[in-house]
Amino acid sequence: MPGSITPLLRLPRVLLTGFDAFGGDSLNPSWLAVRPLHGKRIASHQVVVAQLPTVFESSLAELEHQLRLHKPALVICVGQAGGRSAMSLERVAINVNDARIADNAAAQPVDTPVIPGGPTAYFSTLPIKAMLQALQSEGLAAEVSQTAGTFVCNHVFYGLMHQLATRRGFKRTRGGFMHVPYLPEQGSPSMTLEELVRGLRVAIRTALTTQRDIIRGAGAIS
Repeated sequence: MPGSITPLLRLPRVLLTGFDAFGGDSLNPSWLAVRPLHGKRIASHQVVVAQLPTVFESSLAELEHQLRLHKPALVICVGQAGGRSAMSLERVAINVNDARIADNAAAQPVDTPVIPGGPTAYFSTLPIKAMLQALQSEGLAAEVSQTAGTFVCNHVFYGLMHQLATRRGFKRTRGGFMHVPYLPEQGSPSMTLEELVRGLRVAIRTALTTQRDIIRGAGAIS
């Protein structure tokens, strides 16, 4: 991050990522929402944020760099999902790139694997049901999503989970992906930037303080 951003303390790290603008938009709410949390202390952890390019080839390279640099205890990658009306906690990443539009480097892969020879899918290791309940308890629109799509968001989600599952030193790191709606100035449905920032705070705190997720039949929200 630029030197003007709050200096970091010597605490366990939370890595929070957003994307740059894409698809003709002039902004990306995922980046605008994560940026204010850089340097914040949540549940005795320090949040660090990084912007990923909306590019298949280089997004994972930048994510891997950030993982090596910070060795985080928790990773939440965030992306934009225009058309959704709630913060979406993604359950599963699939090993498929299938781009409806080109990325920011004009690449448009169709039916290619994220990781050749990798597993068909990875599940989030975040406590998504507990996070859902916490967000809704704060009056924030939230949902569990069963698909992260097949564009760069899913590409990063799958790549993240593959790194955490296969690289030495990350076996205890929890990770996953959240989608956020448009901001009001982008169209509707939308959520305000204040709501998105507040929601990410709640999501991070819940992920750090919940050891076992809520299960169906024990107060879970479907």
